[in-house]
Amino acid sequence: MKAGSNLEKVLSSGGFAVTAEIGPPKGADGEHMRHWARELKGKADAFNVTDNQTAVVRLSSMAGSIILLQEGVEPVMQMVCRDRNRIAMQSDVLGASALGIKNLLCLTGDHQTLGNLPGAKNVFDVDSIQELLLFKTMRDEGKILGADALTKAPQLFLGAAENPFGTPHEFRVHRLAKKIKAGADFIQSQVIYDIDRFERFMEDVRSRHLDGKVHILGGVTPLKSAKVAKYMKNKVAGIIMPDSVISRMEKASDPKAEGIRICIETVKQLREMKGVHGVHVMAIAWEEKVPEIVEGAGLLPRPVV
Repeated sequence: MKAGSNLEKVLSSGGFAVTAEIGPPKGADGEHMRHWARELKGKADAFNVTDNQTAVVRLSSMAGSIILLQEGVEPVMQMVCRDRNRIAMQSDVLGASALGIKNLLCLTGDHQTLGNLPGAKNVFDVDSIQELLLFKTMRDEGKILGADALTKAPQLFLGAAENPFGTPHEFRVHRLAKKIKAGADFIQSQVIYDIDRFERFMEDVRSRHLDGKVHILGGVTPLKSAKVAKYMKNKVAGIIMPDSVISRMEKASDPKAEGIRICIETVKQLREMKGVHGVHVMAIAWEEKVPEIVEGAGLLPRPVV
């Protein structure tokens, strides 16, 4: 049984969805989550709560999601495969559903060597595609995969991530199709700066009619400086940073304002692209800019469904 979440309703009704991201703090500070829930309420249809992103220890995604619910804001709880085996994953999903969390994003997770505990032992009992299948089986068949029936199935709107810019490029749509078959209801993409390359990815998606089987949300992140843009181009795998974007940032008298303008322009282009059903705004450590981006793109007020 699907979740009946606000995000699901917006997408199912044909609306152009907006999700954003609230990163949990590096400590037991629930007020951090409450603050951003209050500040951003009504500016997006749901908010991702990241799961120890970049393999750095933070407040748990489940706890952060529950705090958002307490503030009347819909969360998208993230769950990475790095830290849990399939027993813990399924147990946490049952707990999350019992507490009212309806959206779940399945991710493989950054390797622990990238984080603040590089010597930690990883798990990776399953990958993100198998994770989707686990939760789809729980939801649709009311049982643990290959095991016992559940007394009550979780109600979930299942999401996954996809990187249209990863290599080999011809494999990306094939991988997307696997995630859809495994249970993905919606997809949030890697951050998009090369809109032409993303359009070519969407052409492949449409040629296989996958845009009618899953809701695709294009990822955007506002740039703060040319230095950040160059770092992404040279150091961040899976991101294509056009020289034209770097040039705009270098020439801008106010780079932060220019970064916001570029982000808004990208959202507007995605809104016109066939097969794209929404945007995912990742204003990393810059959450206060989410309302400006969403409003600038003409996506406020958000629909009440």
